[in-house]
This record gives sequence, C-alpha cells and structure tokens, in this order.
Amino acid sequence: SMSRKGNCWDNASMETFFGHMKDELDYKNCTSLEELRVCVNEYITFYNSDRYQWTLKKMTPDEFRSHLIAA
Repeated sequence: SMSRKGNCWDNASMETFFGHMKDELDYKNCTSLEELRVCVNEYITFYNSDRYQWTLKKMTPDEFRSHLIAA
C-alpha cells in the first residue's frame, strides 16, 4: 500500500494507474528484467503524455498539469 495508515483515498490514484498499466501493457512478452524496465518506462511516458483521460477533462496528465499551473 502507498497510502497513509487508515486513509484509503491516498492510494486511489496509484491503484487506478496500476490497474490501467496491467490491462494495457504487454509485459508478458518481456524476456528480461531490463526489457520490462524499458516497457514500463515507455508506458509511463505514454500514460502521462499521450493517454487522454475522461476524469481530467479529456486531457493527458501533462496537459492537465499545465492547465492547472496556467490558471
């Protein structure tokens, strides 16, 4: 768990991310730990820069962060 003791809301965003990653990342085809690291890093970049999310006003996390900073 990545949340503080007794506070399940801290963990919700991480659980959502890991759920999406397990569904979308083709990790079973990785043949080495290094190959898995590369796949995970590429997925994180994709998730933050290219994957639009309904809960972020149909923006990527990077776009949403820039939107909040500019406001």
